Order: sequence, then C-alpha cells, then structure tokens
Amino acid sequence: MRRLIYVPIIHISADLGNIASEVNKRGKSLIGDKDWKRHKEVILGFWDSIDGYFDSLNVKILKIYQDGLVANGIVGLKIVADGVKKGSKNYEIVSRLIKCGAQLVKTESFPAVKKEYDYLIQITKAKKSIKKIIAALNYRFHKKILLKKRDEFIAETIDNTLKQDETGVLFLGAHHEIIPRLPEDIEIIEIKKRERINEYQKSLLTKKNKDKLNQLAHYLISPIQ
Repeated sequence: MRRLIYVPIIHISADLGNIASEVNKRGKSLIGDKDWKRHKEVILGFWDSIDGYFDSLNVKILKIYQDGLVANGIVGLKIVADGVKKGSKNYEIVSRLIKCGAQLVKTESFPAVKKEYDYLIQITKAKKSIKKIIAALNYRFHKKILLKKRDEFIAETIDNTLKQDETGVLFLGAHHEIIPRLPEDIEIIEIKKRERINEYQKSLLTKKNKDKLNQLAHYLISPIQ
C-alpha cells in the first residue's frame, strides 16, 4: 500500500514573493481592510493546525512533494531554507520534516511553474489599469490549461517516486485538481477538505452569509484529529 497525506494549502504573503504586495492590495480592495486582516489571521490559524498535525505524526520516513518545488538535492534544500527565512509557515513545516529524516522530492516542471508565474508578474507590473485588466484576462484564459499540465506532471511524479509501503506528503494549493489524477492504489489522507477551503475562499469574496463564513473559518483553524 502506498499512502499520500494531502495538505490542500492556502498561501500566505511569505509564499508569494514578488506578487505578495499586489495580492494584499487586491484583497483589501475586494473585501476591505478589516475582513482582509481577519482572513490573514484565519490563514495563520490554518497553518497552526497543520503544524500541530505534523507534530503528532508518528511516521518518520516521508517523501515530501511541494507546490512549486522544481528541484531537489542542494537546490531544493536552498529553496526550502529561503522560504523559511521569508517566514513561510509551509516551508517551516517542510524544513522540520526534513530534519527528522524526510526526503524532499522534485515535484514540478520548471517551465510550467515559470510560465504561470510570468503571467502573474505581468499583472503586477502593469502600470495602467487597462494593461492590468488585459494581463489578468490573459492569465485567466490560460490558467486552467497551465494548472492541468502542472497537475498531470505532479501526479506522474508521485506515481513514479512513491514506492510500495512508503508514505508521501503533498503540500499543494487547494485550487489544484490532483486527487482524480492519482493512481487508485495510493491511499489518500486528506487532512483538510479541499472543497471546504475553496468554499471558504468563495464565501470570503461574496460575504453573503457571515455565519457560513465563520463556520468555514472555524473549520480551517480547528485541530486535526
């Protein structure tokens, strides 16, 4: 039996690099300063719950598959170390698992990740509103195709590197459609439901049902059993 612990993640500013300031600016404009601040607190609470889960995990030998990780070995470890320095909660957990003996695996194709990042950079660098809109529409048009290619590559990587009786951990954005692409002989342990994370993010933008939003926020920050 092969096992994969799936962590559908929400990125914090420290994970976003050059596009972090644009994301923060857009977030505030869409939902307001107060709700955006609350959202960031919820995300930190979410990562605290993930952190607590791995603190209590008894499996010592793990293979780690990480969203956006285009290298392993020395380069991969440097990427993790740089993420920790920037304050990434995701990479802090990965770093701790590596120190406990986990193996870092190159998860993604560099050209695919770079192509998506380039589209996002075009949005942040656009000075005029019309150019920013065009860049955003261009990214939206290509987004599904890019994500599909990335997910196919990630699923193939996991299938080729996760051996019988091994356990892997996949940290991957909740907007990815990875589970249907994974082989049926891999037991998937989804420690937070991807659907509920995406539902929270949609509810945050619409703000139509505060009670529902609060319930989903509570789910995100609640300890993992």
